[in-house]
Amino acid sequence: MLTIIFGDYKEANYISNPDMFFDNTYEDKWLESDLAKDIVKDIDKSDLEGPNLVVSPVLGSIPVTRISGGAKTLIQIAFDSEHIFNASACGDNCAKWLLKIGNDKDIVVRMGHVMHFPEESFDIKIANTGDIVHTPYELVEKVITEGLLD
Repeated sequence: MLTIIFGDYKEANYISNPDMFFDNTYEDKWLESDLAKDIVKDIDKSDLEGPNLVVSPVLGSIPVTRISGGAKTLIQIAFDSEHIFNASACGDNCAKWLLKIGNDKDIVVRMGHVMHFPEESFDIKIANTGDIVHTPYELVEKVITEGLLD
């Protein structure tokens, strides 16, 4: 299940800048997975050829460290269970991937905004309150009524 911490989070396992963290800690085996290839294809419209090469229709051949911050964050969320990542580094185009990864395993992310989840029905746990919400409306209503974001 996808669990979201809204607002500030300061624990030692928190990664506030997942883009930079990825560049220094990613593992080749993550980038050899079909999941990582699908994420890069969808988010960046590029082909992840392996742990050292991405082929972009705009930039040409680039190193994996040049993929978008959103793609980097999603890959880390999928493969690094030791850390909680700042999912505010992701755009709304990453929302469906957070739900997909959360359907495959329990994940916890931190957000400083309310992401637009395009699905009409889902299960998201709000860590701040313990509530599980099932629709975009319930998510927004709970964040507002509980004052989870300044």
